[in-house]
Amino acid sequence: MDGNQLVREYLLLGLRFDRLVEGFVDAYTGDPRLRRQVDGEPRPVPGVLASRAAELRAELPSVGLDVGRTRFLAAQLTALECSGRRLAGEPIGFVDEVEAYFQVRITPGDQDVYRAAHVELDSLLPGSGSLPDRLAELRRRDEVPPHRLEGCVVELSGALRELVRGRYGLPDQERVEYQVVSDKPWSGFNYYLGDYRSRVAINADIGHRMAHLAHLVAHESYPGHHTEHCRKEAGLLGRQGFEEQALFLVNTPQCLMAEGLADLGLHAIIGPGWGPWTAEIMADLGLRMEGELVERVETARAGLLGVRQDAALMLHDRGADEEEVVAFLRRWLLISDRRARQSLRFIADPLWRAYTTTYVEGYRLLRSWLDLRPAAEPLASRYLRLLDEALVPESVRVETAAAERVNETSAERW
Repeated sequence: MDGNQLVREYLLLGLRFDRLVEGFVDAYTGDPRLRRQVDGEPRPVPGVLASRAAELRAELPSVGLDVGRTRFLAAQLTALECSGRRLAGEPIGFVDEVEAYFQVRITPGDQDVYRAAHVELDSLLPGSGSLPDRLAELRRRDEVPPHRLEGCVVELSGALRELVRGRYGLPDQERVEYQVVSDKPWSGFNYYLGDYRSRVAINADIGHRMAHLAHLVAHESYPGHHTEHCRKEAGLLGRQGFEEQALFLVNTPQCLMAEGLADLGLHAIIGPGWGPWTAEIMADLGLRMEGELVERVETARAGLLGVRQDAALMLHDRGADEEEVVAFLRRWLLISDRRARQSLRFIADPLWRAYTTTYVEGYRLLRSWLDLRPAAEPLASRYLRLLDEALVPESVRVETAAAERVNETSAERW
């Protein structure tokens, strides 16, 4: 077997998982004949898929692919083997499952960090009511009227798109179509259609805020998922012929990288001052947003990043009941019962149960990697690597550790 044959087998393997779990393939822009071949086959057997993933991973070193492609495929195949074993009914601990999927070993967060975030939020929010009540009141003032939701999304998208096109470049024909949906476990979802086009669904049920919309559009479109798909389709897939990049699979290291870069999208394209920037756009639409305050509050809330991952550990690793998890989410995230149950719905979903880690650990890993870039390297150049290269969490972790050692050595000299 040569490299091209192995990549073809990898594509077929990923497509076969989608026959077992609808939505397992997040996007596929490759040869449609492979999809038709898989659709015409008998329903796959999970254990057979797991064995095939292990076989392909064992053959990787001998097929002549370069180091980067080999590393990417090895990580993906490790995740697919775990998915196959789990679908076959093999007992796998939740922490081990997450590690196989995403190359991270998760542990519970520090509740002292959460308490410190609450203290900071308390100092930021005026008034005499309880902290949850004061935060809820700010959120109420920041809410987007439901009938204005799509218009706000389109305006934010247009503004971010111009910035991304100027800084990173995009194919002239790229487009994003937005649609408002309901009854989904997520707040937004990018359906990449290929040929530089995406359909982004926005879940109206959760009650969007102006501050959240800026992050959501940056995450799903510019410079997040849509931008990444476009640049990888044009570069890795189009110019370099790395056919494995035609397939995007849920519950793989590919997802942790994608969600981390998407969650850092507003940081990368706007940075500090994104609150007032968003408020100006909302003002043009006749909506009032407390940009500076909202930005400070959202910065403080970053200390609560690990709460949802802790909730997933409670539910899937420690066997807590759902009411206990809802109470935990309400306590630490300072949210309503309705919002807590929406979060639980995502965490409890069979396909998405491990996925919260991609947001938590993806953000942590890539934020550190961005912050530890060489002094002479602009943030835009560093972020562009995430859009253009097929990095995996382990390789980013190695680069980050090396940068930390350099900084420690420099500090000792001083």
